[in-house]
Amino acid sequence: MRRRTGVLSVGGMTEKLARACSRRPWLVVGLWLVVIVSAFGLVATLLAFEGETEITRTTESKEADRVLAEGFPREVASGEAISEVVVVRAEDGKVEAAAPRARVVALADELRAAGADRVVTYGEDRRLVSQDGDSTVLQVALGRDGEDDVDDVVDAVQRLDDEPGYRAAVTGSRTADADEDAASLEDLKKGELFFGAPLALVVLLLVFGAVVAGLVPVMVALASIVVALALVALLAQAYDLSVFTQNMLIGMGLALGIDYSLFTLSRYREERLREQSKLEAIATAGGTAGRAVLFSGIAFVLAMLGLLLVPSTIFRSLAAGAILVGIVSVIAALTLLPAVLALLGDRVNALRIPFFGRAAEQAGREGRFWAAIVDRVMRHPAASLVLGAGLLLALAAPVLALDTGTSGAATLPDRFESKQGYLLLREEFPKESTEPVDIAVVGDVRGPATEGAVARLKQELARRPIFGEPVVEANEAGTVARVTVPIAANPDSERAIDAVRGLRDEVVPSAFAGVDAEVYVGGDTAEELDYQDTVNFWLPLVLLFVLGLSFVLLTLAFRSIVVPATAIAMNLLSVGAAYGLLVLVFQEGVGNEILGLSEAETIDAWVPLFLFAVLFGLSMDYQVFLLSRIRERYTATGDTDAAIAFGIGSTARLITGAALIIIAVFWGFAMGDTIAFQQMGFGIAVALLIDATIVRSVLVPATMKLLGERNWYLPSWLTWLPDVRVEGTQPPPKAAREPMPGGSH
Repeated sequence: MRRRTGVLSVGGMTEKLARACSRRPWLVVGLWLVVIVSAFGLVATLLAFEGETEITRTTESKEADRVLAEGFPREVASGEAISEVVVVRAEDGKVEAAAPRARVVALADELRAAGADRVVTYGEDRRLVSQDGDSTVLQVALGRDGEDDVDDVVDAVQRLDDEPGYRAAVTGSRTADADEDAASLEDLKKGELFFGAPLALVVLLLVFGAVVAGLVPVMVALASIVVALALVALLAQAYDLSVFTQNMLIGMGLALGIDYSLFTLSRYREERLREQSKLEAIATAGGTAGRAVLFSGIAFVLAMLGLLLVPSTIFRSLAAGAILVGIVSVIAALTLLPAVLALLGDRVNALRIPFFGRAAEQAGREGRFWAAIVDRVMRHPAASLVLGAGLLLALAAPVLALDTGTSGAATLPDRFESKQGYLLLREEFPKESTEPVDIAVVGDVRGPATEGAVARLKQELARRPIFGEPVVEANEAGTVARVTVPIAANPDSERAIDAVRGLRDEVVPSAFAGVDAEVYVGGDTAEELDYQDTVNFWLPLVLLFVLGLSFVLLTLAFRSIVVPATAIAMNLLSVGAAYGLLVLVFQEGVGNEILGLSEAETIDAWVPLFLFAVLFGLSMDYQVFLLSRIRERYTATGDTDAAIAFGIGSTARLITGAALIIIAVFWGFAMGDTIAFQQMGFGIAVALLIDATIVRSVLVPATMKLLGERNWYLPSWLTWLPDVRVEGTQPPPKAAREPMPGGSH
């Protein structure tokens, strides 16, 4: 008995917190305003994202970079490493004619004036002229701080492109990074702020049936986002964070902030229907829905913590942003929202929307709709389970063809300069590359044994059409050699990655067999290969981490090992179906044009793992809310069938609204130009749609009906576990008891 009382103090804690905030609402709101204003200041002055996507542990590509940096220190110090290429085509003649030659020389001078540390033209290297003689490549080194010079370089190239008789474009790692940053900001405005947030507000208005009630969760979400952005700005002072952190934080902040407020506000209105006083209704909402919010927030944060295990800047950046906004959203829902409700009182129902504002009638209609579905499923549970699970398995089948990679300039819309440069380079110089393979050789590189090995390497490369002519360079000391090998493919493509894997596994070991030298294969494609291998290595570990925590948390919440096992199985089916649809739409191109989505060779390597963690974190909200209502009614009546019907009906309106809100927010990602975020947004949206329909209305009632009393099985050796139920045990409001409550009233 002591155990149960101690554990239930979690609910008592959230109830006391809600009561305290509702008794001093102006103080709480005032403190939040101070925090928000301070946060705005931090965001305006400190928020900056400069980190690149890279692996934080030592890999072969990193070793190659280190060896070359030490072997060619002057080049590194001066920033002479080539990062961009400018492609120039003379439309009316040969590029080596007098007029085009003079214009190329002038362009080189303009590029140096724009900030380039080094520009190599065909005057220094005849291989920079195309086979037909119409085009040339200028190799450009932007230097160590070249990000600031990208715009000026692009302007210089575009001025030439605007001149009659010439076609010019630039591409490379720096210009692609700049374009991806620009696309990210455009996506943020177009997708999340102009689509996701307004559509989420529309859903809220329909769920609550009142304008004020619909605006309150948005206000809480925006406050959470601003404060979380300020915390990220502080974090960015110590760590390099991906530019995509901002998009993820804002999208996740809208989803979580609105959802958590939705649960609490709905419970408050429900308690007011029971004729509780304003402050008592706030306290009850805090002790029930507030406890669910706290539990869901903890579950979400723990799921995101799994991503911090992966030694990758993109995973750690996105996870850090999601964790911070998740924590702030929970705090806002537990403190700011009760204070706002205390100030508004019943005015939260002001400005009712005709028809949708008639809450009781809506609840009855929706109750009958869900009652009909659940009744049919529970009459034929085995058939329903087989059909529902079979459908999800069929949707998941395309995942067997899943290929992962990284989106680069090739996947950007054609309006971006780096994409134009990439297309022109592929057209005029099919074997040229902005990001060649760099092979670092350490040893006596001028000795006969090493020179013979390099010669064998060149011979083998010549037999492989994907590789261009290699360039060999030794440092002054003769201790390090660099073999630069152009690759005739998008550096991030599967074709290029397979070629580099072949270099590492076959070509280099064969060429250098018996030679006293260390050889490292580096370059951007090698980095991508190391990145994929690292993600694949950590994938099962993160899966076990997230699944294990989910099982433990659900076991604690429902004092059952069967409920967690079935819930996890259903989540896996939802995620698998989402993966299959990702492959079908993006890789196979089925329906992508209808949906306004891009087709791609691969799914971005970080998307599947990130999607898994996010979906388990988000779906915990709905699983907990639904299962806790079922458990609540079962505890009161001992009738599993009636409890299932009550649980699904009493959460139908609320969970549907919450799911639609998150779908709206993340579909905003899918509407953007950044293909990785298209994939992520689409994956989350379809998974939650599946979870809110097939899983909730078919799989849950069918499985629980078949299991019956076994749903609540807990081994005797686990009876010591505390009871941390996340919902109260009060009866539903009178207006919602027959035939099913609507959950949000």
